[in-house]
Amino acid sequence: MSSSSAHRPPRETDFDRIPGSTPIVIDNGASTFRIGWAGEKEPRVAFRNIVQRPRHRSSAGETVTVVGDTDPGLMKFFDCTRTSIRSPFDDDVVYQFEYMEYILDYAFDRLGATSEVGHPILMTECECNPSFSRARMSELLFETYGVPSVAFGIDDAFSYKYNQKLGNCGEDGLAISCEFGTCHVVPFLKGQPVLGACCRTNVGGSHITDFLRQLLSLKYPYHAASITWEKAEELKKEHCYIAPDYMSELQIFKNNKEEAEKKTRYWQLPWVPPPVDEPPSEEELARKAAQKERAGQRLRDFAATKRSQKIQLLEKELSDLEELMEQLDEAEEPEATSILASAGYLSRQEIKSAILKKIQSIRKAKGESNGNEEKADVSEADKYPLVSVPDETLTPEQLKEKKKQILLKTTTEGRLRAKQRRAEEEALREKQEEERRTENPELYFEELRARYSDLSEKIDQRKRQKVNGNNNSSGAVGRGERLNAAQKERMRLLTTAAFDRGKGEDTFGMRDEDWLVYKKMSKDTDQDDDENDYDESELARITSKLQEVDPTFVNKHEAAEPTPDPHKVRPLTAEDFRIAIGIERFRCPEVLFQPGMIGVDQAGIDEMVSISLRRLMEDESVKERLCQSILVTGGTSLFPGMIPRLESGIRQFRPYLARLKLIKAADPILDAWRGAAAFAASSKFGTQTFTLEDYREHGENLFHRYNIVYTL
Repeated sequence: MSSSSAHRPPRETDFDRIPGSTPIVIDNGASTFRIGWAGEKEPRVAFRNIVQRPRHRSSAGETVTVVGDTDPGLMKFFDCTRTSIRSPFDDDVVYQFEYMEYILDYAFDRLGATSEVGHPILMTECECNPSFSRARMSELLFETYGVPSVAFGIDDAFSYKYNQKLGNCGEDGLAISCEFGTCHVVPFLKGQPVLGACCRTNVGGSHITDFLRQLLSLKYPYHAASITWEKAEELKKEHCYIAPDYMSELQIFKNNKEEAEKKTRYWQLPWVPPPVDEPPSEEELARKAAQKERAGQRLRDFAATKRSQKIQLLEKELSDLEELMEQLDEAEEPEATSILASAGYLSRQEIKSAILKKIQSIRKAKGESNGNEEKADVSEADKYPLVSVPDETLTPEQLKEKKKQILLKTTTEGRLRAKQRRAEEEALREKQEEERRTENPELYFEELRARYSDLSEKIDQRKRQKVNGNNNSSGAVGRGERLNAAQKERMRLLTTAAFDRGKGEDTFGMRDEDWLVYKKMSKDTDQDDDENDYDESELARITSKLQEVDPTFVNKHEAAEPTPDPHKVRPLTAEDFRIAIGIERFRCPEVLFQPGMIGVDQAGIDEMVSISLRRLMEDESVKERLCQSILVTGGTSLFPGMIPRLESGIRQFRPYLARLKLIKAADPILDAWRGAAAFAASSKFGTQTFTLEDYREHGENLFHRYNIVYTL
């Protein structure tokens, strides 16, 4: 809200010195209320025609009625930002007379009245104002304020007659009034309005403001709180204009960026630059380092505590195993068997093996060196204690366990022999490669690079199969498609072994030879694992040789993948607080010509002229004469480009080469009040009023036939 409008007008002091016969002139507009004395050039008091009921900031919750613009003095005590604005108007017709009474109280008080008004009243109204609205307004003026007589006149007619007096328009013509809530077209014949031919559209300046606020709020939703109705009204008055050709103007903003940029206006919201982050001082760095060291020490202490607890648990388990061995040594054979069964062990060798594992785990937890790995490793007898035990001394469960241990021992020995054989082959290959390197170094390194590429591709393909599996062509990935070839073979072996008895019965494990399938599966698994280990070790060996020759060589399996930078929040700049008003400048006022843009199914103001002329029961020569004196008035007609656009639109409904003349009012905002003030000061004004006795005698029927004669 501008500072010029955020103040209370001073209270007039000459009310008692003005004669009681001097009429009071009221221009009761939907946007602005103006009141003054007949015969003067300017109204004494003008304010927004609204009412607010803000609540007291204290806990008492007291309310106050504020008429017009918000008083800055009241902002200290009442919260005027969270109150709804009320208007007595609905489409330029007064319906809420409770609010109208607040407004009249304030207006007469500002004019200087103390008790009863006691002056004749001339009040403006819209065209074809309903009789009930005139009746309620008359009753309010007569009963509440003691007004001796009242007269009602159309604001557009007063504006037209005032401009006729100034010589701007003729006796016959048209008045196009673009107001706050509506637009009207009124024909004039012999200086009097022809109300039966007037035309009205319920679109005006308030609809343009609402449309602009909605568009900007949708365009900048994070600044919606700043785009208030009052600010949108201010932006409308400062930047909006009427486009000569709406579609051509749209094409400019669509195709011609340079010209569109020239026509764009900007509204800069308040913005405070963020503080610049200074580099941390040495004290800050030292404090953070100390804090980091304390955090690390806490983690180390926690790890030491867990390690101590783990060592205590292992030592307790070792002590229990040693006590169990002592019990077995002291017990007889039958008693020893029962002790083993209750403890869950099959033999003494299994307990010894468990003891060795616990000792090894304790050394590892304490961080002690295991010395020679071959000595620390568990012996074959401890790993497989039942292999050397005769079958006659074993129970059926122990016999099954013995068969499993035999299979595992055979597999392990085979793996050791294969490793030893590969070690011998590797030594021989190293010797041969050194000879090839000495004979032809270039060819040798080319072979190394080729071997490196083959092994890399092989390892990558194996990893892809392990992670993704073999996807079928249709794109469906089931469990079968996720398994590699070795896993599928193991599943086939298990399925065949389980259901090869016929009739689909699962009898696997009833025969000793059934367990041979695990040997075959273990062999396949070991082969796969050995092949993987061999390929990876071979790749590492080739990589080291290549790095010896070419220090810039990088193993792609060890190269760290570039990690994307984390999303950083961009600091807000002044550009983020700048609101651009481009296409909205002419799109919002276009609703006057195309009300359908905001969902109002009515005619535009250019088409309203044609409708009003068709309603006149006159010949074409009269209509042509009217079109040579078209007065454009009302506050909403102040948009730049209004007269050319209206002339272009009206010509589309007129005959070819028909004469047309449009004139803007001398003051589209104040001419209605000035015309009414001149009319009230004339000698014939007394014959145009009606008194309280007339109203009581005729009732509302008086207003059905009441129309004043406009003479200046």
